[in-house]
Amino acid sequence: MTALTLSTSAAPGLRADAIVIGVAKGAKGPVVAPGAEAVDTAYDGKLAAVLETLGASGAEGELTKLPAPAGFKAPLVIAVGLGAEPGPDADYEAEALRRAAGVAARALAGAKKAAFALPVEDAAAVGAIGEGVLLGAYSFDTYKDNGAGNGKSLKAKNGRAPLADGVLLGGKPRDAAHKAALARATAVSEELNRARDLVNTPPNDLTPAAFAAIAQGAAKEHGLKIQVLDDKALAKDGYGGILGVGGGSAATPRLVKLSYTHADADKHLAFVGKGITYDSGGISLKPAGHNETMKCDMSGAAAVFAAVVVAARLGLPVNVTGWLALAENMPSGTAVRPGDVLRMYSGKTVEVLNTDAEGRLVLADALWAASAEQPDAIVDVATLTGAMMLALGSRTFAVMGNDDAFRSAVHEAAQEVGEPAWPMPLPEHLRKGMDSPTADIANMGERMGGGLVAGLFLREFVGEGITWAHLDIAGPAFNEGGAFGYTPKGGTGSAVRTLVRLAELTAEGDLG
Repeated sequence: MTALTLSTSAAPGLRADAIVIGVAKGAKGPVVAPGAEAVDTAYDGKLAAVLETLGASGAEGELTKLPAPAGFKAPLVIAVGLGAEPGPDADYEAEALRRAAGVAARALAGAKKAAFALPVEDAAAVGAIGEGVLLGAYSFDTYKDNGAGNGKSLKAKNGRAPLADGVLLGGKPRDAAHKAALARATAVSEELNRARDLVNTPPNDLTPAAFAAIAQGAAKEHGLKIQVLDDKALAKDGYGGILGVGGGSAATPRLVKLSYTHADADKHLAFVGKGITYDSGGISLKPAGHNETMKCDMSGAAAVFAAVVVAARLGLPVNVTGWLALAENMPSGTAVRPGDVLRMYSGKTVEVLNTDAEGRLVLADALWAASAEQPDAIVDVATLTGAMMLALGSRTFAVMGNDDAFRSAVHEAAQEVGEPAWPMPLPEHLRKGMDSPTADIANMGERMGGGLVAGLFLREFVGEGITWAHLDIAGPAFNEGGAFGYTPKGGTGSAVRTLVRLAELTAEGDLG
């Protein structure tokens, strides 16, 4: 992974492959952003005009390359768009810096060292730029060969490895706030990138057992407590939802409980993640064209796993428990059938009308298990419904909950860290559609508003009096289009930063 350092060095004397500067979209053309003063001076104060001549406007995501001025030890200047220039008394928003740094980091694949001379007004800017560099430089090459037939990664052959070193100019190496911001950015980004790796790993390698083993390794490394329930333990304890979903696969299910505790903590958060390591739809088989990316159906569990590890790495004074509900949904002679009734861990019975509505079944068991510990709040994360993708598109996740104030707090936390989210309701009239003549509830209801129906189903399995929020990340969890900003093609690590921020706010006493 890219290494980051802070430096107060001047850009001209820094040995690097490139100097990255920011350019904003001003009222009369491109405007060189703070941090690039030395570069602008070397162009006789005409850098903005040069960039405009080259077609640059300062628009977000725009990247322009030009030769470095005479006397610079770096041969290349990369100008990256920051979007609209802020007002006279405003700073550049953290997300604008994050995205710009990500665009530049992606363009610098193969480079050994780059200096980022972007606007650094405070420690928050240091953290945003650091995250942008580390997240933007991400690549997943595990399964690519170098052509020699020896299984080595492309990194060994063509020099297109991620940027090796990033230097944040304007960041102060001896400033405690700057150092802390960089350390936080590194911890968050490294674990978010590990979540991306998990999402991108093919399902023949990432089975429920394999995922649980990875969690066990992380627990040992970071001093976390872990409990893994295999299929026999799940059967003994009555986890009918997880067992039902995983019953059709030779890769047996797991429920992983990962716990971080702090001696000074007086609050407890529970995060619950949907971990369907492959979703064929089961007997209700998905149509052609909908199977190819279903390795991503464990993105919620990956996000929960990453967030718990980050809490441990940052030493946050809050107790955080992560529940990973892991199963593979496959059709076979032992698979759950439409019409079957499952007895859940809570004791409620569920009539399965569609085996492709499986995520809510594994989450229901994990939510009830999490509720038994009476945490101060529960947040579940899941690639749950195609309906929510239709509602909010591919970049925004939904936030639902049983408490409007908490739902708003979760939404605000997501916005703060740069994750597009939107609060959604849980209309009571939709609950009736899940009434079953056979069981306590059915796993399907009305087709219209299907994402909200799924949220209402989950609410049935949250313990009485426990504050709860549900994040449906079906849209942003897996990027099937081209890379943008600091977001790669494939697994994105959606919701990791929101969960981490919720843990930080709870530790600070600002989340109720």
